Amino acid sequence: MAALVRWTPFRDLMNIQDEMNRLFEDFFRRPAQAGAGGVWAPVMDVSESDDKITVKMDLPGVSKDDVNISIVGNSLQVKGEKKQEKEVKEENYHRIERTYGSFYRSVELPTRVVAENIIAKFKDGVLTIELPKAEEVKPHAIEIKTE
Repeated sequence: MAALVRWTPFRDLMNIQDEMNRLFEDFFRRPAQAGAGGVWAPVMDVSESDDKITVKMDLPGVSKDDVNISIVGNSLQVKGEKKQEKEVKEENYHRIERTYGSFYRSVELPTRVVAENIIAKFKDGVLTIELPKAEEVKPHAIEIKTE
């Protein structure tokens, strides 16, 4: 004989809603986590002034020798690798969350830049790339004369 169970139609709907909220929170909370195939995407900020475009990228634990920067067409490409530390056999890990492996980021530049004058600096795990704008795209003030 089957037992009677009270049907609550909104309970299943709320479970689905809770699960979707958790998925979205996890996705937006950890933007630099590993994706498919062990590839991770470091976070970056891109800003623009009258004279240059500045890109800042968080690369904690990455050596500057393991990063390659290039301009291809009208896009900036940054690729490299964060190498995993040698495994220590005496230690028992309870959790491993740090991400290792190759990374590749490409950003379409909003305007033309002078590739020969690009400056890249690496300090405290932050890569800063300054891309000077080409002269023809810089704003020029035009004086208005009176007669």
